[in-house]
Amino acid sequence: MGQNHIVILDKNTQNTIPGVLVKIQGQNNQVSDSNGKVILNLNNPTLLAFSHISYENFSILVNPNEDKNIEMVPSISSLNEVVVSGFESERPLVHQAGAISKVLENELHRFNENSLLSAFNTKPGIRVEERAPASYRISIRGSSLRSPFGVRNVKVYWNDIPFTSPDGTTALNILDLSNLQNTEIIKGPAGSIFGAGNGGVISMESRKTVSENYLSSDFGIGDFGLLRYRLGIDQKIGEGGINASYVHQKSDGYREHSALDRKVFQLALHSKPSTKQTLSSQILYSDLQYQIPGALNAAQLEEDRTQARPGSVAQNSSIAQKTLYGTLSHQIDFNDKWDNSTALYINTTEFENPFILDYKKETAFSYGGRSKFSYNDQWGQFPVQIVAGGEYQFGKTLAQNFGNRQGQADTIRFSDDLITTQAFLFQQLEIEWTSKILMTLGFSQNFGRYDIIRTIDAGPNPPSSNTRTFNPIVVPRIAMVYKLSDHSGIHGSISSGFSPPTIAEVRTNEGSINLDLEAERGINYEAGYRSRFGIFNLDFTAFYFKLDQTITTFTNDQGVVLFRNAGATDQKGIEVSLDYALFRNQNTIIQEIKLNHAFTGHYFNFADFEKGGNDFSGNQLTGVSPNTLVNLLDIRSKLGFYLNFTHQFVDAIPLNDANTVFQDSYNLVGSRIGWRNTLGSRWDIEVYGGADNLLDEVYSLGNDLNAFANRFYQPAPGRNFYGGIKVGLRY
Repeated sequence: MGQNHIVILDKNTQNTIPGVLVKIQGQNNQVSDSNGKVILNLNNPTLLAFSHISYENFSILVNPNEDKNIEMVPSISSLNEVVVSGFESERPLVHQAGAISKVLENELHRFNENSLLSAFNTKPGIRVEERAPASYRISIRGSSLRSPFGVRNVKVYWNDIPFTSPDGTTALNILDLSNLQNTEIIKGPAGSIFGAGNGGVISMESRKTVSENYLSSDFGIGDFGLLRYRLGIDQKIGEGGINASYVHQKSDGYREHSALDRKVFQLALHSKPSTKQTLSSQILYSDLQYQIPGALNAAQLEEDRTQARPGSVAQNSSIAQKTLYGTLSHQIDFNDKWDNSTALYINTTEFENPFILDYKKETAFSYGGRSKFSYNDQWGQFPVQIVAGGEYQFGKTLAQNFGNRQGQADTIRFSDDLITTQAFLFQQLEIEWTSKILMTLGFSQNFGRYDIIRTIDAGPNPPSSNTRTFNPIVVPRIAMVYKLSDHSGIHGSISSGFSPPTIAEVRTNEGSINLDLEAERGINYEAGYRSRFGIFNLDFTAFYFKLDQTITTFTNDQGVVLFRNAGATDQKGIEVSLDYALFRNQNTIIQEIKLNHAFTGHYFNFADFEKGGNDFSGNQLTGVSPNTLVNLLDIRSKLGFYLNFTHQFVDAIPLNDANTVFQDSYNLVGSRIGWRNTLGSRWDIEVYGGADNLLDEVYSLGNDLNAFANRFYQPAPGRNFYGGIKVGLRY
């Protein structure tokens, strides 16, 4: 048996790191001492895994009698150390051609852990709204203009499967925060490789490996009757393993009639059939119920911001949704040049939505997948990578609309079979013309079709069959990166994008079918600079997006949200992120002080828009804040105590196309304090507490745009508090 002396260092400062958990395959775990050192006795080559709250996880194979200096990368590290997949090409962020933000697991956990909203909203160019608990609306560069509810105009992936339904909507609210570990967000059109969606792409992952046997439990409470608990287990099996978790979250809600009850179960199996293959399968089941309090007018907001819209309680305005996903992902390296990754899914959903005006029931079934081949080679003196593949989705929904009699389904009004098919092929070439110049050329061919078969119509119209086929659309992109150094680079791109109307926009709740609604088409020009200089990481992007056939919303006198094409919009903007560590030393009481600033300047206007005889050309784009600023402060101590402080400024937001009604600007301030530590080598524990909206600002976290009867406002919670405990055991 050989003895190994392992010293663990900070990669940037070369200071030793105490308190690092060292997981040793086949042996008990150890923790590095005050000098960052562990002494092991290995008799075979052994895989060691290193983890620390302030550093990226790291694994390495160590031989008997081999001494090692292990360099760990700080969790806020220089941009050349942050690797992103981006446009299906794994590169350091500093040399990626595109506006990409990364949301890590530890960033999700610096807030209240009840939703992804707070962490996503710290990133420039991204805004997540929650008009009611679990009723998400995501805007990337203003893409929520056409999203009265749900997530649209943004393509979402989860563990490589297309999580956005074939009809263009995304039920992001069925996921719990524990189902996410790493998220990448591409801002702006990415249709050359990801298909429809002018807003951008969100790619989310849960953990794909099992490195140890581990039991975990979380328990959290908060104002408004908040209760959340989670149970999880990881079981290593050979080169793979199984992990499972169950989460139950419920609350009474800040407003009248805004309760939430969500249960999520996830089971994953990971294996390595060979040294060149990995195989993962997942089951996700979500049971979600939440009430919809509805929007208020200014007088109602002034009277009592916690009240529900009149009629919401009597009609039981709410959503109940049960969803089951089954997924299968496979990766294989054929040789040193070729590899393939394929992900397949099948999904069923039961959806029930009593609303003030009607009662909707849906039963949906869908399946689909994505497959990608990558080829890496050298053409003469030029390194190249070719990526090619395709994606296909099919969905069928039985959608029925009834009258609503005091929260119960009454007489059926109409019933439709909704059949949606979408597919696209994509190709991309990356070529390094020199050691400093990288060029990317990509394009996709997109196909789509809606079939709306009306089987029951209680009105004067007979049953009918309606089909809308979108002509094949070619979406190109060209991008360049110039590597100024290993730590800096400039990038630029021109990309086309398109976004067809969702089937929920073509077929509305009041029964009309608008087959004349056109797909949005746009072209995006973008340039950016990324650099590390000293302790600073800077990421700056400027863009101009010209969008034609813009789809906007309006509400008729019955309160039904309808859609129309509204000419063109000009969208100019800048997005800036600056982060730095004012202090970092693992051997002092205060080990780290970090700051991050994120500024978003979105100066979006209607370029050509007339409605009802009014010319709104030149007006600010509805629902978009022109300026937002986020400031983050994180302090961590050697004893395990930490403090997170967050400030967010949001500028005034126009709520109607005429720009006669605005939501006032506001400042949100929140903080979380806690203590986390590893006790021995087996137990992890964390205790935390925090507060949101410490200034008790009156604001809407998601407004109704162009609202009938001036019901614009969906009031967000006032000052509120939360706390919890987490316990983990290695066995």
